[in-house]
Amino acid sequence: MQQSYEKYYVPAQSPWPIVGAVALFLIAVGAANVVIESTRDASGYGTHILLAGLVVLLVMIVGWFKNQIDESMAGLYSAQLGRSYRQGMTWFIFSEVMFFAAFFGALLYARTISVPWLGGASNNAMTNEVLWPQFQALWPLVTTPDGTKTQAMGPAGLPTINTIILLISSVTLHFAHVGLEKNKRKQLTWMLGATILLGCIFLYFQVQEYIHAYRDLGLTLQSGIYGNTFFLLTGFHGMHVTLGTIILMVLFFRVLKGHFTPDNHFAFQAGSWYWHFVDVVWVMLFIFVYVL
Repeated sequence: MQQSYEKYYVPAQSPWPIVGAVALFLIAVGAANVVIESTRDASGYGTHILLAGLVVLLVMIVGWFKNQIDESMAGLYSAQLGRSYRQGMTWFIFSEVMFFAAFFGALLYARTISVPWLGGASNNAMTNEVLWPQFQALWPLVTTPDGTKTQAMGPAGLPTINTIILLISSVTLHFAHVGLEKNKRKQLTWMLGATILLGCIFLYFQVQEYIHAYRDLGLTLQSGIYGNTFFLLTGFHGMHVTLGTIILMVLFFRVLKGHFTPDNHFAFQAGSWYWHFVDVVWVMLFIFVYVL
């Protein structure tokens, strides 16, 4: 008996991977130069390079999304390709887990090993006297070796409000997904729109938090290991929330155009996975950066 094979769509060569690589390179170079310029109180091209990278990244996202949507709506994808997409999204989220694990690991190392050692723990009294006499092993570390003092960002106020906002956004996105699975388009549209609005509010409050940190607390990237870990973790998380919000906006416009069915909506599901992952990271960040 002749065996039947499932069709497998092979897309044409795409320019978007190399465009994305260029965008990420520009973002990395630009961000590094912005940090260096801020520590030296110097002006340069870091901001311009960073903005150019963000623009190129936006062009890549729009172009690549458009290609994917056109292929999907044309019915070119098979079940096997759908499984490939699920595997790809799973590995992508795993890579993001490891990305944040590195920063959480740096925070854990600083708090549990470096700071106690500088304070003379584990028979390191000589290290304390040579490197930083009269050092007090307390976290958050609000005094730098040159005597500069800052204030820690506590959990009360904006951090707690933002935590509540993101938790609610996970709930609204879940109900949007339920609405899609039950073909309740009105519920899907309203709940997805509410999720996007909550994401934008979170980003607005995070900007206000940074303004408060710089202007009122003296908490900057120059505030030693505490300032570095604080802005790296919250800043990269904010970048992921921004990307997640853009993804949800694309999904929202697709919903308005009648895309997705209860049986065929992996793009929506992938965006939902990403958003829930970002929310889980924030809960951990809130606990280890703001509370403990």
